[in-house]
Amino acid sequence: PVPLQGIVADVQVTGFVANISATLKYKNEEKKAVEAVFVFPMDEDSAVYSFEATIEGKKIVADLQEKKEAHKTYDEAMSRGDQAFLLEEDESSADVFSCSVGNLPPGQEAEVTLKYVRELPVEADGAVRFALPAILNPRYTPKGTNQDVSITATRPQVPIGEIPYTLSLKAHFKSTYGIAKIESNCTITPMEYTDCDKTSAQVSLEEGHKFDRDVEILAYYTDVNKPSVIVEAGLGVTAAGSIMAESVAMLNFYPSFPAGQEQSNCGEFIFLVDRSGSMECSMNNEPNAPQRIHSARETLVLLLKSLPLRCYFNIYGFGSHFEAFFPESVEYTQKSMEKAVKKVNEMDASFGGTEILQPLQKIYQTGGRAEHPRQLFVFTDGEVGNTKQVINEVQKNAQKHRCFTFGIGEGASTSLIKGMARAGSGTFEFITGKDRMQPKVLRALKCSLQPTVKDVSLTWTLPSGVEAIVLSQVPNAIFQGQRSIVYAQLKGKVESEVEGEVCLQYKFKDEIVKNDLRFPLKVQNAESPTIHRLAAKTLISELEHGTETQSEEVKKKILETSLQSGVVSSLTAYVAVNKDSKTRVEGPAVRRDVPAPGMSFSHFNAADRSLTPLTTSVYLREGNK
Repeated sequence: PVPLQGIVADVQVTGFVANISATLKYKNEEKKAVEAVFVFPMDEDSAVYSFEATIEGKKIVADLQEKKEAHKTYDEAMSRGDQAFLLEEDESSADVFSCSVGNLPPGQEAEVTLKYVRELPVEADGAVRFALPAILNPRYTPKGTNQDVSITATRPQVPIGEIPYTLSLKAHFKSTYGIAKIESNCTITPMEYTDCDKTSAQVSLEEGHKFDRDVEILAYYTDVNKPSVIVEAGLGVTAAGSIMAESVAMLNFYPSFPAGQEQSNCGEFIFLVDRSGSMECSMNNEPNAPQRIHSARETLVLLLKSLPLRCYFNIYGFGSHFEAFFPESVEYTQKSMEKAVKKVNEMDASFGGTEILQPLQKIYQTGGRAEHPRQLFVFTDGEVGNTKQVINEVQKNAQKHRCFTFGIGEGASTSLIKGMARAGSGTFEFITGKDRMQPKVLRALKCSLQPTVKDVSLTWTLPSGVEAIVLSQVPNAIFQGQRSIVYAQLKGKVESEVEGEVCLQYKFKDEIVKNDLRFPLKVQNAESPTIHRLAAKTLISELEHGTETQSEEVKKKILETSLQSGVVSSLTAYVAVNKDSKTRVEGPAVRRDVPAPGMSFSHFNAADRSLTPLTTSVYLREGNK
């Protein structure tokens, strides 16, 4: 019996920010006490800020502790026979979490609730996209590395449609500009406006929904491309010096450039395509869904046919080994394009495991052309176990190129896809079906043809006694019409209704461009410090992905920011213990791993020697016999 019975999610979206509360309901139907372990995907930008458990009618609020301390607290409680609860981010990747419910006695029920906030992206067709991921594909750990096998590769999987727990979800959207429509890849109730001016609406998933695919909800606002500033008051009770003590501003810029000058006709375009065995899997669990490799081919052909004449290009396929179409980049002509399209259409997923590091290193070692800036396009399902190494490699070579990434199929790692694009000053897209693929591809190509923006800076105009401290990096990748977000702390007291101003300035070609935003400095206290938590998450992520990650000073700053804000980091975890339990557990609890939906792994591919048994808790990694 699976101890997880169901998940209830409440989603509150205001503009471009979502606040999610997810409750996991457990019941032990065995005759022995169990420890239920649930490994699940999260978007890597999610700021998890609360964790609590309800058992025996009592609510227990978890503490955020340094990770080793949290493990010690949990293990000691388990050995005493107390009920214990643990929530943590996985060591290997920020988009994988695990929740442990320990010492759940026979017949006992328990609930755990986690809460998180996150920014929502605007899609190429103008949709504001909310996704609740369900699919967490097993990630391949290359041989010869010092890394442990990914936690994603050892959890049990069951076939699509046989997930034993359900998902109930209600989503409420608010936008001052009005809501035109809401769509989803799952069956939802008709959109219902909750006010008369159509600025607020809600939808729900159909009852009994099996959580066997990513839930995607697209809200179409009447207007999305408006610059804005949200200023949130600090929490007065917090200790001075804390990130939560002072006001925080979220700046949303929408840069625009002089008309007719946005695009260049030169460039070296290198396409790096995942041809590992897992690319034979279906894009999603819909009947007759195409294989991921099919979608990658389609995406690449669309890009190839849209490149400007006289640019240069090459295509690499990778898996356990890699190979290039041409010994070096060739000039783009009708003839070379047709030759490449023919070869692309013949590409299959027969290259074994997902080893992206070696082809990346090869590409970076190959000399480029000064008059043709290098643009790297990566197509992968993201089943990579050495995510941090790959992102570091892109970062090391960030001055030589820009990196644009496409996550192919449901379950693509958000840490890998977003991390590579951010490290390489490019953009990222997720393609989970045929719908809306073309606008996404053309948006990415348009960004790659835009000359690099230089000398980006922020200039503040504030009253005397008020100071702005930028918490997130000033954006180094600015693209026409695409939102750039900056978080800043505003220190000092404001006595009257005064305004501040901030200017995002950059050089485009030889022209100085300025984008100004005005905002009120005096604000009311917020019901919930959402913007503070988002700012804390951004700061933590930038520190974790920076070049000084291993320095004691950076670790101290990550730990400090996490503990002050309550936002989980790679160095912290939430832990709760029921010290007043009426029923202590005698002896060790039986571990039960909650199964996950498995994407169409019913084949055995001789080329990658990967076999996936769907009914056991063993997962043979790609490349292993």
